Amino acid sequence: MISLLRWKNFALNDRMLIMMTVSYNRLWKLLIDKNMNKTQLIKKAMISTNAMAHLGKNEDVRVGVLVRICDALECELDDIMELIPTEEDTV
Repeated sequence: MISLLRWKNFALNDRMLIMMTVSYNRLWKLLIDKNMNKTQLIKKAMISTNAMAHLGKNEDVRVGVLVRICDALECELDDIMELIPTEEDTV
C-alpha cells in the first residue's frame, strides 16, 4: 500500500512520524448507492483504466483523477476516500 506521511511536532523538537494509508472504500460504496459500475465511472469521469486499477488496489493516483471522479459523481473528496493511520514511530 502507498503511505502518506504527516509530521506532528511535540515539545523539545521531538517528532512523531504518522503513517497514513489511503482507502477508496467510500468510492465503491458511493458507486453502489448511485447504481454505477467502474466502467461507467471510467467513461463519465474520463479517467484511464490504469487509474481505475490503481484505485482498486488503494494505490496512489493523481489529484486530477480524484477531481474528475468528484465532478462526475457530484461529491467531495472525502466522500470517495479516507486516510487511515497505520503506524507511529518516534523519529
